[in-house]
Amino acid sequence: MYSFKNDYAEGAHPRILHALIESNFEQEDGYGEDRYSRQAVELLKEKIGRPDVDIHLIPGGTQTNLIALSAFLRPHEAAIAANSGHIQTHETGAIEATGHKVLSVETTDGKLTPSAIQEVLDAHTDEHMVKPKLVYISDSTEIGSIYNRHELQLLSDFCRKNNLIFYMDGARLGSALCSSENDLRISDFPELVDAFYIGGTKNGALIGEALVICRDSLKEDFRFHMKQKGALLAKGRLLGIQFLELFRDNLFFDLAQHANNMAKKISDELSRANIKFVTHSPSNQIFPILPNSVIEQLQNNYAFLIWEKADQDHSAIRIVTSWATKEEAVNAFLEDIKKYL
Repeated sequence: MYSFKNDYAEGAHPRILHALIESNFEQEDGYGEDRYSRQAVELLKEKIGRPDVDIHLIPGGTQTNLIALSAFLRPHEAAIAANSGHIQTHETGAIEATGHKVLSVETTDGKLTPSAIQEVLDAHTDEHMVKPKLVYISDSTEIGSIYNRHELQLLSDFCRKNNLIFYMDGARLGSALCSSENDLRISDFPELVDAFYIGGTKNGALIGEALVICRDSLKEDFRFHMKQKGALLAKGRLLGIQFLELFRDNLFFDLAQHANNMAKKISDELSRANIKFVTHSPSNQIFPILPNSVIEQLQNNYAFLIWEKADQDHSAIRIVTSWATKEEAVNAFLEDIKKYL
């Protein structure tokens, strides 16, 4: 059984495991004050090109979103997200459990636009309703689409004009940046968003996300929020070592590129076989629509999510490739699809 269910089924890149083993018996300060974490933060600032940002290493994506949004928002303020957004659909109401409503916007491609956000603002007019304050996006999105620079610039300008916090979930940022359709660099984001995170968990790390806070007014007391919500790891070195390995050369981007290449190989081959897709996805998640009979046969040897029903005889499945996806497994998967079709 080979899994295409997600991009965190494997453990970690061997280089990270080796670095963890090599440093295992060294004694270091805790809670992110160790030399590895400090070096990782400085390295990330260098890669981003902004020494003035604050960077915090946090174990997981949901925890990062939870802490950031609850720290950035006042009690009566709310977040705006696409209906497919992770904080809306896959975080067990974590944001709303802190007292902040998530205002959902219907989208077809997983991406927000200024006009869609304006509709939310127009519908929330006074103190008898929550106040929309933060715009949440993810890149790549939960359905594999990515934002280009023009789209992000429009959103950034709109948020600044309307005094909204602009926050980007980067759980799959590596995949977005390595997409063949991408025109953004990691150094562009501090100019466009108020805070974002660089996802390690889904791109070769065991655990870990790097939250980058760009707006000065959001930085104060953030470690207090982390500690209160259980995100200050006593052995914070585990996170620092991993981000040092991912970014001391091109490893972070090489791993994301591999995931994208494997997804593109599947996508291109299925397109040649006249298979349709739910949406255009130039990242490491694709959503082909297959006959139910083919899906049932594939499930004997492969794990994947059935995304949605297309019609009585067809369903869309989600295929996710990772930094460690084996090309021979991709080839076998494609051969089996051809055979069953």
